[in-house]
Amino acid sequence: MLARLAHVIVRRRRLVIGVWVALTLFGAFSAGQVSKRWYQSFSIPGYSAYEANQRTLERFGNGQQAPLVAVFQTKGDVAKETGIEQAIVKAAAVDRGSRTSSYWSTGSSAFISKDGHTAFAEIYPPGTPNFSSNTHIKQVRAALQRAVPAGVIAHLTGRDALEEASSGGGNGPSVLTEGLIGGAGALVILFFVFGTLPAVLMPIAVAVAAILNTFSLVWALTYLTNVSIIVQFLIALVGLGVAIDYALLMVFRFRDELREGDDVETAIVETMTHAGRSVIVSGSTVAVGLLSMIVLPLPFIRSIGIGGMLIPAVSVLAAITLLPALLAVLGTRINSVRLLPKRLVDRGHPEDGPWGRWARFVMRRPKSVAAVGLVIVGVLVFYGVQLNPSEAQAKDLPGKGDAIVGRDALTAAGISPGVIKPFDVLVEHGAAPGPIVAKLKATPGIVGVDAPIGTGWRKGGDSIVEAFPAIDGASRHIQALVTRVHKVLNGTKATLGGIAPADRDFVHAVYGNFPYVLGFVVLLTILLLMRAFRSIVLPIKAALLNLISLGAAFGIIVFIFQKGHGSEAIWGVPATQSIIPWIPLMIFAFLFGLSMDYEVFMLTRMREAYDEVKDTPKAIALGLARTGKLVTSAALILMFAFFVLSMSPGTDIKQFGIGLAAGIIFDATVIRALLVPAIMRLMGSWNWWLPTSFARVLRVRPAEQYTQAPEAG
Repeated sequence: MLARLAHVIVRRRRLVIGVWVALTLFGAFSAGQVSKRWYQSFSIPGYSAYEANQRTLERFGNGQQAPLVAVFQTKGDVAKETGIEQAIVKAAAVDRGSRTSSYWSTGSSAFISKDGHTAFAEIYPPGTPNFSSNTHIKQVRAALQRAVPAGVIAHLTGRDALEEASSGGGNGPSVLTEGLIGGAGALVILFFVFGTLPAVLMPIAVAVAAILNTFSLVWALTYLTNVSIIVQFLIALVGLGVAIDYALLMVFRFRDELREGDDVETAIVETMTHAGRSVIVSGSTVAVGLLSMIVLPLPFIRSIGIGGMLIPAVSVLAAITLLPALLAVLGTRINSVRLLPKRLVDRGHPEDGPWGRWARFVMRRPKSVAAVGLVIVGVLVFYGVQLNPSEAQAKDLPGKGDAIVGRDALTAAGISPGVIKPFDVLVEHGAAPGPIVAKLKATPGIVGVDAPIGTGWRKGGDSIVEAFPAIDGASRHIQALVTRVHKVLNGTKATLGGIAPADRDFVHAVYGNFPYVLGFVVLLTILLLMRAFRSIVLPIKAALLNLISLGAAFGIIVFIFQKGHGSEAIWGVPATQSIIPWIPLMIFAFLFGLSMDYEVFMLTRMREAYDEVKDTPKAIALGLARTGKLVTSAALILMFAFFVLSMSPGTDIKQFGIGLAAGIIFDATVIRALLVPAIMRLMGSWNWWLPTSFARVLRVRPAEQYTQAPEAG
């Protein structure tokens, strides 16, 4: 089928290019239109704390946003500074509809330090948090500091203020800038890979077409379902990497066929038959990894899965239609306009070059090579299993400025870090808040409870009780306290809400369902690869190595960010003792599929070589020699595209970018260059085993020698 498609594209090459140009121009228009339709909510429907926060928002106009925390310091008794109350009112007035709590509105000593010199107030902004929400931190701080009486020092801190301080005020490169930087890096790498101008520009042209046309499809998708704003980043960077990967594979193969003496049309047919098939299989595995996120009960993550799945789909389509048409127009001119000396680019057959020498070494010393790879993997997986998916605690957030000073003032005064993310208990249906206050005060781990009065806290038959945990709301021990409070409230008309319990709901929603995601991806991937490689062993081995690679990628971000080895020196981020909860999930969804690209590229060539020579060690060596440069080049391009993300100001984006960048290059080197060929050499003819019964189910032809279980070679 791919051969027939190749002949059609060659004959209609100008029409194919014209259609793609028109669609791409429309895609540029779509990219501007879709920017107005992104979904920005972080809903967790069906989970207790989220639903309580939603009801609080509906009845009181706030409760979904993390509170801003005003900190007041005096040399005397802070409780006697009556002017502070008016300063709190003026600060809250910046965001109309904010509710506040403090010593001056509740009379509770929970708001004052033991020495009496420091006090704090909670200011809950109205509305729902999303990517574009603005709690006007700078304006609130300015209003607060202008209004405090003489002799009182005021600071404004809180979760959002601390995150703003840690991200340098949110100033970082835009999606367009990140895409341009990633594209520039890809150009440099392609320059050294191909050495001729047409060959360098082909992958970039395919990437531009794939990215812009994906925006067109996503724009249409937004009229059918919500699509998270995160998808725009993924289209720009993942689209760049994946489309270039597929184009690289096709151009590599086309040039190989020309080198063997084929005419242009025959070279394109051979390229489509072999490399085109690999591209389709690779795109399918990336799509499966992204599609797996629909298993999770979170609308915005499901939308990322559905929207993100379009990226590899369009990239595959561009690689097997637009690129062959461009190659048909260029023909042998693909090797013209040389940018590097011929001796630095054309080295003859790959098996005679450095990758060929490495492949032969692995075939001679498979046990030693495998042992080295397993030691490296073992060290990283050791760190990977220590991953703590949680928001960073307030004390671990980096940065400087007033928010950091305010946080440190709370700590110095002995005030619990739990005030950054207090518990908000919604008391409903006319129940009195008094008994709830009493229950919470008697609960171990709660250091302060108040039931403020006023319309911001009591309306109709509903009220809000505020409680301060003795520990940070992002601490790994907070779950035990959340569970304890749930038990205390069981049987009452009160429901635990607040930011910290909602954060724990998010972790449960993601990681409680993660085994289903993992099972979905692994099963579908194995079935896809069984049919592609006509083998039972190779797909299972590929899935296991991908899971090991994933564990190693987690180990890298744990080592750098959670443990703090190099994060502060390079990115100015001290050890966070945790990894932002959504990051491991996203790394899994992308890395599992992307790294499988390299496996498919290598195994397809090894399978092809084995069908020709019927010699397992020779087939493995040939496959590695012919794909080694391709895989490392593709990995370098993807690594650079993701590394660009670490330029963004947020700690979460730095973790995400470095996790993917390091994971991709680790996979392409340690996993694909060491473990894959070494383990395949040790497995011998077991690699190609496919019983007739399986072949019949998969609708592929079995080879005679596979009808019985082979012996290890």
